Amino acid sequence: MFVRTATASTTAAALLGAGALLLPADLPEAPERQGQDAPVVVAHRGASGYAPENTLAAVDAADALGIAWVENDVHRTRDGVLVVLHDTDLKRTTDAEQVFPDRAPWAVKDFTAAELAKLDAGSWFGARFTGARVPTLTQFLHRMERNRQKLLLEIKSPATYPGIERDIIRVLGRSGWLDRSHVRSRLVIQSFGADSVKEVHSLRPDITTGFLGTPAVADLPSYAAFTDQINPSYATIGADYVAAVQRLKGPHGKRLRVNTWTVNKAADAVKARDYGVDGIITNFPDVVRDATS
Repeated sequence: MFVRTATASTTAAALLGAGALLLPADLPEAPERQGQDAPVVVAHRGASGYAPENTLAAVDAADALGIAWVENDVHRTRDGVLVVLHDTDLKRTTDAEQVFPDRAPWAVKDFTAAELAKLDAGSWFGARFTGARVPTLTQFLHRMERNRQKLLLEIKSPATYPGIERDIIRVLGRSGWLDRSHVRSRLVIQSFGADSVKEVHSLRPDITTGFLGTPAVADLPSYAAFTDQINPSYATIGADYVAAVQRLKGPHGKRLRVNTWTVNKAADAVKARDYGVDGIITNFPDVVRDATS
């Protein structure tokens, strides 16, 4: 789910160009779907079109744009700490190759949390983000709580990290994210791994879950037994597919929802809205919001 484009809105430039983020004291609740008018906008890895993905700066960039929902990606370090970044290795978004030149292939699972804390996770995106760090999941949750944001959490490569579902639930609980208000309206856990989604549903049936992918229509009823959302790539869907998903009810007795990714252009966002999707995941949340509202 990685897309970078050079397009940036005037609104974002005004908010972020000076380097200081404006943090509203209160954010509006993400809207429920109203016909085909207002899909929920989700900031992909934070507002990753404007700040280095999956960093606290990207969380704050989404907040500055008034975006309530943030998507992130979670891995586990060698010493069992949950951290937020997308790739299974550190090469693309950190300076791990320079700091640890003898540690190829620089897999996240081979490094301790203390070692990751030494890495620069911002300068690859822009000089003014030099020194941004790979956040732990706990740090990420605390920042989102400060901003009163909502989390679409993706479990990355679950087969690489046996038991990570239980670890994630433990950290969510310790950070205050498993109380009634968070579980009801501020938290979704998703993965490309169906077994991982099933495990989350088994451990905490009250948590809203999402499956990343585009299952065949004939297979959708089996997914509806354990997931509340089907979250497919934009390139794989049309109105008929969205309607087929939404005709089914998930494990909580509510119709399945569809959040599509990664939509960065206004014209594509309008098409996705007209397909009837419930949410749009994007690197440029202001662009999508302005196009679909």
